[in-house]
Amino acid sequence: MARQRTFGKLPETKIRSAKGKARPYKLSDGGGLYLLVNPDNSKYWRLKYRIDGKEKVLSLGVYPVVTAAMARDEALEAKRKLKKSEDPVHSRRMERMARLGNSFYSVAEEWFSKQKGRWTSNHANRVWTSLEQDVFPTLGGRPIGDIKTLECLAVIRAVEDRGAIDVAGRIKQRMSSVFRYAVQTARIEFNPADQLHGVIATKKVTHRASLKSEALPDFLRALDRFSGQELTRLALKLLLLTFVRPGELRGARWDEIHTRSKQWRIPAERMKMKEEHIIPLSSQAIDVLKQLKKLTGKYDLIFPGVRSIRRPMSENTLTNAIRKRLGFNATAHGFRSTASTALNEAGFKPDVIERQLAHAERNKVRAAYNRSQYVKERSEMMQWWADYLEGLKGGADVVPIKSRPRSQ
Repeated sequence: MARQRTFGKLPETKIRSAKGKARPYKLSDGGGLYLLVNPDNSKYWRLKYRIDGKEKVLSLGVYPVVTAAMARDEALEAKRKLKKSEDPVHSRRMERMARLGNSFYSVAEEWFSKQKGRWTSNHANRVWTSLEQDVFPTLGGRPIGDIKTLECLAVIRAVEDRGAIDVAGRIKQRMSSVFRYAVQTARIEFNPADQLHGVIATKKVTHRASLKSEALPDFLRALDRFSGQELTRLALKLLLLTFVRPGELRGARWDEIHTRSKQWRIPAERMKMKEEHIIPLSSQAIDVLKQLKKLTGKYDLIFPGVRSIRRPMSENTLTNAIRKRLGFNATAHGFRSTASTALNEAGFKPDVIERQLAHAERNKVRAAYNRSQYVKERSEMMQWWADYLEGLKGGADVVPIKSRPRSQ
């Protein structure tokens, strides 16, 4: 099969006979490929292309070391990468870094390959993308043992200068992790990023807005009158009853629900901490799931999106419903804080509450103990929480919550 003639406008005789002029000039070969002829008669192959709306130039070598045929092959390969939305200049830089066995890039790649199994795929993608965007362009090709603390600081300052203070903190942490791995694997003896404590500007922490206890009765009654999509209304009810993370709810699948044991088991790969999470289901949560079964029981996802049943509902759907439809200044994630505050005030054990929130336990022995010991206590707590919400909707006072005896 003959190759499509994208390039090849320049005859070999014209390339060979081209002479330098007072200023550099271009001879087009088609498809963005051209020969740049300089006043000193040197000739360089270049490929002009656009990606993400920006015009860029890829250097392909010097003629006659790189012949016209070689330049066209290189240009064609670059076009193939563009077809896959890959930037040829960026790809070449990454390939060059990969060939440098002791570069920051190669060590970071090795570190990432060992760490990503502990993370969700979304988090792993965010980690690697942040390194690609903010660290590799400056430090990627440098031998890791030659990188100084001030070079690490320059990377952080560049991120801070665009106002991304939170990102700067994460970049520092990830650089330090790569250097720490290099120390552990005997590439270097000193972690230059560890010297940067306190150098990042801080900003006031803004917590996700949550419902106050006194607003719960009005919210619950407003939710019963919700005029939007029934799937959204039921999603909000189940979210409040289980106080899982919104992303965990949106990705819920019917095969995770075990009605006989009254449990919702979220597999490790869908959890932030990469551990299976058990949510004991109250009788009210079971009732909501029965209503949902009539709507989406024929699908894999409990909360499929509007445009595709294979994708979960939009991440903005729930918070938009709370704020715009129901008129409350809160977020879907804020339900976790609402529940945590109420359950702590009610006297439930902090360890039981933290386990139900799926917060990390750093002590592995203690974490294993908590997982095995707290299922019964969590089941009782989740039913109490559902009954409490039901009572509030019916007009029960909020104050008596503090009078519940603390569990032994």
